[in-house]
Amino acid sequence: MISDPNLPLAPDSAGSGELTPSAGGPASSASTAPSVHLHPVLHLWLRRASVLLFVFLCATVGVMLVILPWRPEWTDNHLLMPFPAVRTIVGSGFVRGVCTGLGLLNIWIGFWEAIQYREEE
Repeated sequence: MISDPNLPLAPDSAGSGELTPSAGGPASSASTAPSVHLHPVLHLWLRRASVLLFVFLCATVGVMLVILPWRPEWTDNHLLMPFPAVRTIVGSGFVRGVCTGLGLLNIWIGFWEAIQYREEE
């Protein structure tokens, strides 16, 4: 693992295609530093895909938490039928409002991550 993530990567001198840090320092010695096997373009696309997946997941869970507490399925389901006390608590306006608030927060976090995404040069 590279100790400094800001070090540029360059192909090693052996010609094996592996990437090693090109700057000096303890991380650049061939005997102590393992090489990085990801191609920079692959690394970029994996990062893009992970951000897209995170935004999609946050938006989906957020929309579900905003809509689902106000639907009849929220309290009228087979999991809560044997427990009337829990069904009453889950059906209260306070719990529904908390779930809706968490859903809105989740949507905001997802879109905030999408807006703040920057690619390193």
